[in-house]
Amino acid sequence: MKNTPVKSIVAIAIGAALFFVCGRFVAIPSPVPNTNISIQYGVLALFGAAFGPLVALLAGFIGHALIDFSYGWGIWWSWVIASAVAGLIMGLSKNRVKLATEKFDGKRIVTFNIYQIVANLLAWVVVAPVLDIAMYAEPANKVFVQGLWAAGGNIVTTAIVGTILCVAYSASKPKKDSLEKK
Repeated sequence: MKNTPVKSIVAIAIGAALFFVCGRFVAIPSPVPNTNISIQYGVLALFGAAFGPLVALLAGFIGHALIDFSYGWGIWWSWVIASAVAGLIMGLSKNRVKLATEKFDGKRIVTFNIYQIVANLLAWVVVAPVLDIAMYAEPANKVFVQGLWAAGGNIVTTAIVGTILCVAYSASKPKKDSLEKK
């Protein structure tokens, strides 16, 4: 099932709004400064698996920018870009996970979680710290600790929240050959 431009725009808007609400109002403080335990990446992973890389990239980018803007400290572009990268990679799982047409269990759950683990590691252990150093001259030891913490927390919460959301979403969709001819 192809995404139409309208369907994609609506998915981006809803994904960004849900990302914002979860990231702004359901953020759990962590022991690492300026880093939270976040459930919004489970939502982002669902949107990536359901609608693809462009939708998830833009939902992550817009949602994270809105979170930073709402706190009043300014937009931390390195982490906004990292959220977009995470969404992009999670969205690459769409054609392998097939949420709209197949049951989300077993092999598809493993595939989904491999994509989200790679996405979170790349976004938070590579992209965010490197951009923090390049854009803001942040100390390397600080940003790599933040990145490792963010990656670990996002991997765990996405494995739980994202998997549950994908199971529920998949269960709500009619599957191939689900209609019988009488």
